[in-house]
Amino acid sequence: MAEEKSFKYVIVGAGVSAGYAAREFANQALKHDELAIISNEPENHIFPESQTQNYACGETGEQRQCPQWYKDKGIELILSTEIVKADLATKSIVSSHGKIFKYQTLLIATGSTCSRLSEFGVQDANAKNIFYLRDIKDVDQLALTMETKKKRTVVVIGGGYIGFEMSASLRVKNYDVTMIFPEPWIMHRLFTAEIASFYEGYYADKGINIIKSTKATGFNTNSNGEVTEVKLDDGRTLEADIVIVDVGGAPTTSIFKGQVEEDKGGIKTDGFFKTSISDVYAIGDVATFPMKRYGDMRRVEHIDHARKSAEHAVKAIKAAEEGRLIQEYDYFPFFYSRAFDLSWQFYGDNVGQSVLFGDNDPKSPKPKFGTYWVKDGKVVGAFLEGGVMEENKAIARVARTQPSVGSLQVLSNVGELLIGSRLNRNRVLVPCRI
Repeated sequence: MAEEKSFKYVIVGAGVSAGYAAREFANQALKHDELAIISNEPENHIFPESQTQNYACGETGEQRQCPQWYKDKGIELILSTEIVKADLATKSIVSSHGKIFKYQTLLIATGSTCSRLSEFGVQDANAKNIFYLRDIKDVDQLALTMETKKKRTVVVIGGGYIGFEMSASLRVKNYDVTMIFPEPWIMHRLFTAEIASFYEGYYADKGINIIKSTKATGFNTNSNGEVTEVKLDDGRTLEADIVIVDVGGAPTTSIFKGQVEEDKGGIKTDGFFKTSISDVYAIGDVATFPMKRYGDMRRVEHIDHARKSAEHAVKAIKAAEEGRLIQEYDYFPFFYSRAFDLSWQFYGDNVGQSVLFGDNDPKSPKPKFGTYWVKDGKVVGAFLEGGVMEENKAIARVARTQPSVGSLQVLSNVGELLIGSRLNRNRVLVPCRI
């Protein structure tokens, strides 16, 4: 007979969402042995923004959630355990070794899997020293390879978040870096062409070679099967000792397919992250949830949402148990990044017309610029590079309150005012109409 364990709460997955859910459960008077976190990762890499090598030790900004923290809270970490089957009707999940885990409430925090080049027909995509960075084992292997490689030539395939940040990090460490991606500009899903032109110019000045509107079609290898060159669709080849791939991903939902309702590739939830099945919740990358302020359903892959969705789901679970009501999740999109000496923040929605303001010359000693997005006569999104705290708060308020806009030129002038002087809060904020 298969071994069986039962818990009141089970979280499947061990990323950022799982860690923040565990912390919120602990804040809600969790009892010992009520909660288990199950993951196929060899180490729990909750809070990967930690600078430590031990991925089980994450910084929450409040207290460290090392293995001892979980032990002290009575939370069972069940790692190196792959869940291969879920039977939501009987409230049970099964590991690859046949072990059965029963639950009363399930939180799906399985995140996303990265797309592989072989899925796009790229030849020799399984050559050695080609790395994808959503798997902790791959990250460890990359670090080891980078330490032992004598040559230091890296090709980054992809112009999204990972490619954007990884290229800068490698260049700081004096690697020769080339970025290639099929889109017409970097960070194409978020940046406008004007925003992207600044970062492309800045990166180029730092020595990063950027090749746009181009795809990798295959690789050349040496006798050891290690990558030596990247083949491009325009006939060129690029020397490469290491290749880092960021070509997107998809939510990890396979074991739940056919049992829960899906939408936009993710598991559909309500405003409390409850799925179509009672006592089953989905959080983080895997959840497609109502974006209340924009009136549609969305799936968000970002650490900010991973944290907030986890906390909200646990609060909703505990409120339901106690017969209380809480507000629906009202997420305000927030993205940010730091690279070289640069730092940008984005708030809201990047739809409609865009208005650039400030100095976006990549050769400026201290560039500072921003962009507003306007839809249906209202400001719906705001971006700022090089802002200080009060300036970032100011653009966030504009995107959150969505003031009406009468003139795009006046809006641009307001942006110039925001970054050009230290005004007080009431003068920086666009209160009602521009």
